[in-house]
Parts: sequence; structure tokens; C-alpha cells
Amino acid sequence: MPSNTGLVWLRRDLRLHDHHAMRMALKACKQVWVVFVFDTDILSHLLDRGLKKDRRIDFIWQSLQEINTELQSKGGGLIVRHGKAVDIIPQLATELGVQAVYTNKDYEPAAIERDRLISLALEVKDIAFHGYKDQVIFEHQQVLTGQGGVFSVFTPFKNAWLKKLQASDLDAYAVDLDSGQFAAIPKALNLPFPSLESMGFEPTGIESYLPTGMSGASELFEQFLDRMDQYHATRDFPAVKGPSYLSVHSRFGTISIRALVREAHHRMLAGSMGATIWLSELIWRDFYFMILSNHPRLAPALGKKSLIHGTAGHQSFKPDYDKIVWESGAKAQKLFKAWCEGKTGYPLVDAAMHQLNQSGYMHNRLRMVVACFLIKDLGIDWRWGEQYFADHLNDFDFAANNGGWQWASSSGCDAQPYFRIFNPITQSEKFDAEGKFIKKYLPQLSKLSKKAIHAPWLAGDIELDLAGVRLGRDYPPPIVQHDEARKNTLIRYAVVKKETA
Repeated sequence: MPSNTGLVWLRRDLRLHDHHAMRMALKACKQVWVVFVFDTDILSHLLDRGLKKDRRIDFIWQSLQEINTELQSKGGGLIVRHGKAVDIIPQLATELGVQAVYTNKDYEPAAIERDRLISLALEVKDIAFHGYKDQVIFEHQQVLTGQGGVFSVFTPFKNAWLKKLQASDLDAYAVDLDSGQFAAIPKALNLPFPSLESMGFEPTGIESYLPTGMSGASELFEQFLDRMDQYHATRDFPAVKGPSYLSVHSRFGTISIRALVREAHHRMLAGSMGATIWLSELIWRDFYFMILSNHPRLAPALGKKSLIHGTAGHQSFKPDYDKIVWESGAKAQKLFKAWCEGKTGYPLVDAAMHQLNQSGYMHNRLRMVVACFLIKDLGIDWRWGEQYFADHLNDFDFAANNGGWQWASSSGCDAQPYFRIFNPITQSEKFDAEGKFIKKYLPQLSKLSKKAIHAPWLAGDIELDLAGVRLGRDYPPPIVQHDEARKNTLIRYAVVKKETA
């Protein structure tokens, strides 16, 4: 039986199409309002870390403008609040007099606890709280081993995922924007959008290089359709336009994961190798959500949102790896600072860190390179790098970020063995052979030869002089020697039980 009114709460689903919670609200209610909360329980941790120019908050703010404009054209509007979601949602639901709140599920432990508290507060007021699967194809324990257990290795998970997939799993949750059910916001509740400045943040200019909102996601997806079939051949080369550049849009839900998987799966069935590999990347996303959902110990303890220096207490997937003794003290701080600032003396590593610091984006191949370098060349606890990425990546998502860093540190599920250590020079020679990516972010090295640009300290004095490069002035010498660092890593990891390749 339809309710009179409902409230749709947007979180990681900043769109008005193919939206599970909104579809269900419009199906059940005669009138619907839509709200987004800039949750201070999240934002305060960003401000505490000095992230006033956080590109993600700017991205969200701009994406909400598009949603509001669209809803206003349909007779409604977007309610936007700044404060604690645990207080605001029950209060707003009461003020609007709705019978139910509709939202899409979030799988991080802190979000699950927040939703539990809100559900209890609403229950007291006799208001229902409905959560729906929307940001993944399969959740929690929908894909299990033949013995009914949870997977910990990706390839068997992927095979089971593909076997389970039905066309109906990819059907869009159609939203009829012209149904006339979007209710006008009551005058007393129709407050202006909080500005970035009023929330303590500053504009970042992210829209100048990353299209925002639903329209931005559609634009990037349309562009990627023309090169998806070549993805397998181009994805590892940072100087080539190979990736989809949709990661931040899938993170904030400005595009539906079903739309992405539907296209990739269709092309895979038609024989596209590029689409097949890209689909695997999308399945990795489900895999890491599944891992976090079934192993909440991987996340920081509730109330300890900062990940820096391991103080949050979240654990390695493989407990033995928490026995490793990492570099500490002033030496560790100095090495970490050089890594953060792109001053390690290894050009591909440094160029990648400059890309991250300047744009909030880092190419996926380079994420593996810089992570492995921090952990296995510098001997720094992977949690330090995990936190730095959490602070700076536009597409930061705890499940995928944690999974990636634990993969690099060999402590995670289905991770690379600890004795497989990326050589930053050969990685550079293989994936940026011409040095185009390095030259973009380290222009002071642009006159070096294709060979020397990967390891400037190995170039002769004459070549360095001709290129106008003086080590220690224009570019730092390497802060560690890779061969020596590799030996130290094998010693450091000796506390871990023996693994086989």
C-alpha cells in the first residue's frame, strides 16, 4: 500500500537515473523529497587534516547543483544540509512528516553504524528506514565458494561472479522524473545551499580538468566507448589516454555501476578483449567491497577515522604481516616526506606523485609502482601510504584503497608475494619508454635521453650538463639504492611465514 510521503537520502549515488532507492520511493510514495547531507562526522576529519581545498567536496558540491536544477524543473528541489547526519535525517523526516526514508546501502563499518543509529531514531518516530543494494552488482555473501564460504582469491571469485550474473542483475532501476511525485520543498525548510566556504572549504577548480556531475559522467563514458575495445593494450601506459577516467564518478555514483558493467559485459560476449579486461577491473571493485563487508576488522576502529601512521588500528588481512617491523623515527619521516613530495630521485615515482598532488588523480599502474616503492624500497608501513592516498585521491574509496595497499604490501588477500618487488627503473622503461609522462610532470628532465630519463644518476656528467640537470639542485639523487633496498626488504619480511610463488 503506497505511503503518502517519503524522503530519499543521497550519499554515494549522486544521480537521478538508474537509482534503486529513488525507484522504490517513487513506487511506494505519492510524494517524495530528496536530501543530501554534508556530514560533519566526515568533514571534520578532513578539516582536522588541513584539507580545506579538498577536490572531492568541491566535486560533490558541483554535482549537487545539477541534481537540484533537474529536480526544480520537475516541481521539486534538492534539500542540502550541513551537520551530523545522525541528527539531521531523523529531524528532517519528522519535519516533513514522511512515513519512510529511502537510501542506498554503504558497506563501510562506520557507515553501517551511522545507518543503524538513524534507523533506531526513526523507529522511535514510527518512520521506516529502507536500504537498497545499488553501488555493487553483488554484495556481502551473494557470491560464495562451492562450499558456501567467502572468497579470498580474486580469480575464482570472478569466475563465480560471471557464472552467477543474469541479465536482470544489470537492469536499470528506472526513475520517472516526469511522474509529478517530486514534492516542492516547504518554505520553512527551503534553505540556501551551504557554500563551500561556509563549511570551511575552498573551491579547487576541479571542473577545469574533470567534468562533474551526471552530465560529466555521461560525457566521459561516451568518450571511453570509442576506446574501450583497446583498453587491454593501453591501460598500463600513463602517457596514453587508455583508462576510462570514470573512477571518481563510480565512487560518488554520478553514473550507475550497472550501466558500466552492462556495456562491458555486452562487449565481452562479442569478443572484445579490452572490454573483458575492463570488466575484470569492475569485478575487482565488487571483490574489495565483499572483502571489507565480510572482514570489518580491516577498517579503522569506529571513532578513529584517521589512518595515518597506523594509529587507527586496522589490521592486515594476513595477521602474520602485522609482525613486520617498519622504519620509524626521523629516518622514516624523512623518507616518507620525500615520497609525498615526489623527491625520491626515481623519476617515474616522482612524476606519479606530482600527478596525484596536482590533480587528485593517479594512473592505476603508477599506484602500484609508488605503493611498492614506499613499502619495499623505503620500508615504510603501508598504512602511511594508504592514508596519503585517502587524503589526496579524488576517487578514494576505503575498500579499494585498502585492498590496493595490502596487495602491494603482500599482506592482503590474493596479494603479490612479498619477494616480488617492482624495480622502479624497469617499470619506467617498460611503461613510459619515451619518458613522455615523466617529462610532463618533471619538465626539468625533458632534455635527457630516453635511456637516461629513467635513472638520471646513471647518466654521464656530459649528458647531464647538456640537459641542464645538476643532481641535488635540479633533481634529487636517489634516496635509496633499489638493489640494497630489495635485500633489506627480504630481511624485513623474514618474520612472515614462507610463501611460494
